[in-house]
Amino acid sequence: MSQQLRIHATIAALALSATALSSLPALALDAVTYGTNWRAQAEHGGFYQAVADGTYEEYGLDVTIVQGGPQSPNRQLLATGRIDFYMGGTMDAFDAVKQGIPTINVAAIFQKNPQILLAHPDQGIEEFDDLAELETIFMGADGFITYFEWMKARDVGFRDEQYKPYQFNPGPFLADTNSAQQGYLTSEPYAIEQQTGWAPTVFLLDDEGYSSYSTMITTQVSLVEENPDLVQRFVDASIVGWYNYLYGDNAAANELIKADNPEMTDGQLAYSLEKLKEFGIIESGEALEAGIGCQVDERYKQFFDTMVGIGVLEASLDYTQAFTTDFVCKGVGMDLKPEQG
Repeated sequence: MSQQLRIHATIAALALSATALSSLPALALDAVTYGTNWRAQAEHGGFYQAVADGTYEEYGLDVTIVQGGPQSPNRQLLATGRIDFYMGGTMDAFDAVKQGIPTINVAAIFQKNPQILLAHPDQGIEEFDDLAELETIFMGADGFITYFEWMKARDVGFRDEQYKPYQFNPGPFLADTNSAQQGYLTSEPYAIEQQTGWAPTVFLLDDEGYSSYSTMITTQVSLVEENPDLVQRFVDASIVGWYNYLYGDNAAANELIKADNPEMTDGQLAYSLEKLKEFGIIESGEALEAGIGCQVDERYKQFFDTMVGIGVLEASLDYTQAFTTDFVCKGVGMDLKPEQG
């Protein structure tokens, strides 16, 4: 056979092989569900980003985000295996260990918990401990049995009589200048300013010493043991999604957020993203050097010791069962962050 004929035969064979490959079914994506702890918002942006821009698909995943809310059972759905991952918290993880529920934190997206207390401006509330002078603090029951115990332990005058239940309505706080209210750094201050025209005084509990991880990726221990590759791919893809949401084109992700939560506005989304960056909610601590999602034993132990010190947890609890560092602190996605000029 001549050289020219051999070339034509090779080309024909390659074409036939390509045709055969194209007729094969695509590899199926692994179906994954991630339950959030509240309605869709910018605080969930990285997960929506990874759906919107195809990052999850690139990691072989077909991800469905199950939106949370005030009565959402997503935490219980994780415990019973009906969803694969959940947006848990540090106290959730400790509580699971206490109750013998086999779930575990595999990543900490928020290095700081955005929990705040806010007060009326021009009322002489300049420092956090000045809140002890107020007659009322509106907070949820969870806050009353956790961070309010920590506040009372500061021994500056916080007292049980200040507590009134917070019903996710700022009306009582707005009507009472001698009060404070719980909130989220990225949400309530914006809503109040939009409604009243004045900005409340804001205290981030994390910056006052009540420091814990938040917006976790939590899963069942069995999934970590039986399919660590799936866990790693979901963690990595979510981290990449967060870098792209923070520093890339997040318009498509925001549209998905608004589709899930029609009450969400562009103004609120922009404000939330600004505060996430300004206060280092996602990028601070170990995450600055080891990447978004990083979690370390020292931070868990610090918060655990705080909870033991105020009587919320027993010292005998094995806090190390609440998390694993195997899937994070590897610098995944850090190349997506623009260099600081």
